[in-house]
Amino acid sequence: MTLFDEKADLFARLRDGGPVTWQGSTRAALTDQDVVPHTESPLRTWVGVGGSPQSVIRAARHGFNLMLAIIGGHPARFAPFSKLYREALTRFDREQLPIGVHGPGHVAATDEVAFDEFLPRYQAMLRTVGPARGFRVPTAEQVRREVSPDGALYVGSPDTVARKIAANLRTLDATRFNLIPC
Repeated sequence: MTLFDEKADLFARLRDGGPVTWQGSTRAALTDQDVVPHTESPLRTWVGVGGSPQSVIRAARHGFNLMLAIIGGHPARFAPFSKLYREALTRFDREQLPIGVHGPGHVAATDEVAFDEFLPRYQAMLRTVGPARGFRVPTAEQVRREVSPDGALYVGSPDTVARKIAANLRTLDATRFNLIPC
């Protein structure tokens, strides 16, 4: 946790520009380090969080935009993180910043075509990354539950996926959506 906290803090200071003086325990200190190239304004930065309140608060403290990385389960369970982020921005006397949602999916002409194209690629991807992350390869039935309106996968026709995105953006007080193609 210390490594990530310190790297986020250092990045926030570098992002803001100007000479940076910084000290931590995970890398060499900086003293009046110039940051080049110089930018006219700080870089817009998004930080993905997957369920840690500490990560949400860290993003607000540093003035990073929040991206809710939702890869499973009902997206509405992330609504408390949106609220926490808004409250933390206020507590840190920061302007209100956008919240985004980041989720896996696939769009095709029909819901069934999208599912049939998505399922084998999704399962193959989880066979590759699953062992290292402790994920099991889901069955077709489990994937169908995640594709349902209450699940985290955005798979279907353009209308189906658009309705699900719009509903979850409202639920999560978000204004951006990033689809991870599978």
